[in-house]
Amino acid sequence: MAKRVNTMTVLRREQLTAHMVRLVLGGDGFDGFAPAVGADGLGETDMYVKFIFMPGGAGLPADFDPRASRSLPAEQQPILRTYTIRKVDADHREIWVDFVVHGDEGVAGPWAASVEPGTEVSFLGPGSGYHPRPDAPWHLLAGDESAMPAITAALEALPADARAQVFIEVAGPEDEITLTAPAGAEITWVHRGGPAGEVDADHAGDNAPLIDAVRGAFWLDGEPQVFIHGEAQAVMHNLRAYVRKERGVSAANASISGYWRRGRSEEGFRTWKAELRASEEAAGASV
Repeated sequence: MAKRVNTMTVLRREQLTAHMVRLVLGGDGFDGFAPAVGADGLGETDMYVKFIFMPGGAGLPADFDPRASRSLPAEQQPILRTYTIRKVDADHREIWVDFVVHGDEGVAGPWAASVEPGTEVSFLGPGSGYHPRPDAPWHLLAGDESAMPAITAALEALPADARAQVFIEVAGPEDEITLTAPAGAEITWVHRGGPAGEVDADHAGDNAPLIDAVRGAFWLDGEPQVFIHGEAQAVMHNLRAYVRKERGVSAANASISGYWRRGRSEEGFRTWKAELRASEEAAGASV
């Protein structure tokens, strides 16, 4: 993704659901924000930025260089947290970012739940890699709370005559939101019975209820364009194999990846992804 640093101001904070908070950012920094656009000229709906948290709550240095910061001692390095931009509102010069919040767990969630309007926040990006194609026969969209902003943005970008199967896993009814979608989109809310990081192994990872929901979905005619993101064990070790191997969806039509991994920080998740990628490349080379 682009390494440009952008600084915006928190304009307001909104409690969307029991476990999701929206921050609306804007100010002078909006003028330097360039939304991600695909090769076909369409705006990306899985557009993400990396928020920068300096050690000890310090402000971002004026000469901050994200590449140079990697050579700093571990205790001096900034913490980066990746979040999807829910919406870019050019008319009001705002961007919306939704945060999953589970009490004091994590770095960005608790910060988002308490940050006051007027606070400046810096981030890198945006980057992206997906938007729904208007000519796809149908769309399969699935994920947990972490994917809800991207799924919601994708639904709003679909043409009025689009067909879609949509599955969103959340803790319970209190975390459902009102969605704007074409009439041909069938939306299924999947309840796991508690926050993603707190339910037992019978309702997470290889046993995440999202897996059975997607596997049991009616498969429409034609090859769909697929977007499935969320907890890595459920997505990458279960649903990716189902979509790519069992259903034969081509790589060009499948955006399937983990946003996070249960029991790991984002730093630990990056390490896990790198190890998984190396293992898959080695396995491919040996075939």
